[in-house]
Amino acid sequence: MTRTTLAQIAAVAGVTVPTVSKVLNGRSDVSPGTRARVLDLLAAAGYERRRAVLPVPDAAGAEPAPPPDLLGLVMDGVEGSWATRVLGGVDRAAAEAGCDVVVMSARGPSGRDWVERLLARGSTGAVLALVDPTPAQRDRSAVEGMTLVVLDPGVEPAQQLPTVGTTNWAGGRSAVEHLLALGHERIGAIGGRPDQLNSRARLDGYRSALTAAGVRARASWVRHADWTRAGGRAQADALLALREPPTAIFACSDRMASGVYEAAAAKGLRIPEDLSVVGFDDLPEAQWLAPGLTTVHQPVREMAAEAVRLLLRLRRREPVDAVRVELSTSLVLRASTGPAQR
Repeated sequence: MTRTTLAQIAAVAGVTVPTVSKVLNGRSDVSPGTRARVLDLLAAAGYERRRAVLPVPDAAGAEPAPPPDLLGLVMDGVEGSWATRVLGGVDRAAAEAGCDVVVMSARGPSGRDWVERLLARGSTGAVLALVDPTPAQRDRSAVEGMTLVVLDPGVEPAQQLPTVGTTNWAGGRSAVEHLLALGHERIGAIGGRPDQLNSRARLDGYRSALTAAGVRARASWVRHADWTRAGGRAQADALLALREPPTAIFACSDRMASGVYEAAAAKGLRIPEDLSVVGFDDLPEAQWLAPGLTTVHQPVREMAAEAVRLLLRLRRREPVDAVRVELSTSLVLRASTGPAQR
């Protein structure tokens, strides 16, 4: 039998999911009438609040200092430069706050759910990096009083979960505006999966720049891959095989841009003389490519650190300016872009 979700309870009670979560976690900023109505529905659905574990007094009767907050960092994968920057940002902000961090992959051993693993370790909150929680995971976290903050959400944040991201749309637009200023009009694009929020936003920025310049955005020049080098190579091969191929390609990640380099080399095309390339991320690898990759810098370390700070403010019930934070991107010019050849 499917368990009633917090979203369903909120709908019946006529309140928001965060209000239901507040009731579950004993928050005082809920009216008595609303609290009673929500508690009745929660009880009928079988939800129970987790009991707080109180510190045990020592022999002299004094209570020991509470242990430091244990924060979770749940990642889709822990390899690569992007993950390393996330780890660095989370570690820095947690150390500043005197917190400990446990790092785990969303794909746990024996299929064990990451929520269960965090709760078993006593985590009070978690940053989810490229991990989109299911409704069941969101509900369980709320029931247990564990705060979640999503870093770089892949889908539209549901249930009003706090998020920290970057200005993907503005970044995509700035990349294409740079290519247009160099005289390019035949500009291809390689995005990530079409259902992902960050990819859609970057490609929307691409289309916006073309439209503003009076350049037709051709559907055949927009391709989707899986964020990998091999995926970028395959889609660049397809773009460069068109009867009228693009003179420039905007890849929505540096890894896919490196695949564009491979495709260009295989066809004997020089970068940037025959093909200009722009990436997105500004990972260390962008500087190692020859020539160096022009790319959109997203402040990954700062994003990760801000996610921890937001998480801690929410845990401590401090006022926050917004629960959807976006840090600015910037265009980093290197040698992979040049004037369009007429």
